[in-house]
Amino acid sequence: MLVYRNGCVQEEVLRLPQDDEIVWLHLDNQPDDVLKHALENVFRCHPLVVEDALHFGQRPKLDHYPGPYTDHAAMSFYILRADFSDEEFCLVMSERFVITVTKTNIYEIQNIYENAKKFPETMDSPGRLVYHLLDICVDEYFTVIDKLEESIDELQQQVFDHPEMNTGQVIFELKRHVHKLRRLASDGRNVVGMLSHESFPYTKEQHEMYFIDVYDHISRVVDALDAARDDLSGLLDLQTAQRGNRMNEVMKTLTIISTIFLPLSFIVGLYGMNVKGIPEYTWSFGYAYVWSLMIAVTVAFVIYFKKKKWL
Repeated sequence: MLVYRNGCVQEEVLRLPQDDEIVWLHLDNQPDDVLKHALENVFRCHPLVVEDALHFGQRPKLDHYPGPYTDHAAMSFYILRADFSDEEFCLVMSERFVITVTKTNIYEIQNIYENAKKFPETMDSPGRLVYHLLDICVDEYFTVIDKLEESIDELQQQVFDHPEMNTGQVIFELKRHVHKLRRLASDGRNVVGMLSHESFPYTKEQHEMYFIDVYDHISRVVDALDAARDDLSGLLDLQTAQRGNRMNEVMKTLTIISTIFLPLSFIVGLYGMNVKGIPEYTWSFGYAYVWSLMIAVTVAFVIYFKKKKWL
């Protein structure tokens, strides 16, 4: 763990912080017995905090646990990835310590841990350290938004260029991702809003503006996800309309062809009757006459359709 004392940061073994120290304990993919010992026996966290740290899968939340245990607050938060996956971490904070628990190696948190050794001011208070952790997580949200908008733009182009292709499955898959991301971002916004409130006990007044900045960023993420959800719903409607227009064009073409062949079928049927008395049967140019008649009728229909702008 890292210990901040008198403007310096150094790594030390697991122990409780002294009155003039601020401690950051980072538990990265540790066994359950190690987590339980650190949280329950050393830092005397609430049993519900220990349970949340052992069993991930919580929605983003922030709970305050006053005595008789060590006065502290516990938070569940998520970092989102460009492939629409997510990684959860648990954070416990008090006036003297910050504990982060991860099940996977979240490199952003690991980078802050290493940078804190070079820049001790990162740990001059628990509130400032928590701000850096949340800020780098929310910054990753914008990478997800960029990837999502890029996917939606590609789908829009595909729907316009190839309306016959079935993109419904891809759109519904993206909508499922957006629904999950929106839920995580919205709950995360509530968490940041609680941290920025002046009544929260472990953040200083000068840190409030930093948490408000994070709150503004995550609010923009939620708005972008709402817009993406509307765009995906609009894409489904657009694809349906495009397919309807294409079907109408096909039906119009078939109708015009049928209309042209209807009088030709009548002419062929008329002169195909095996009855006596049809004068054209005795003409030397009867065959040419029938062909000329059918061609004239076809040309007349084409000219008529052109004038009506149906072709």
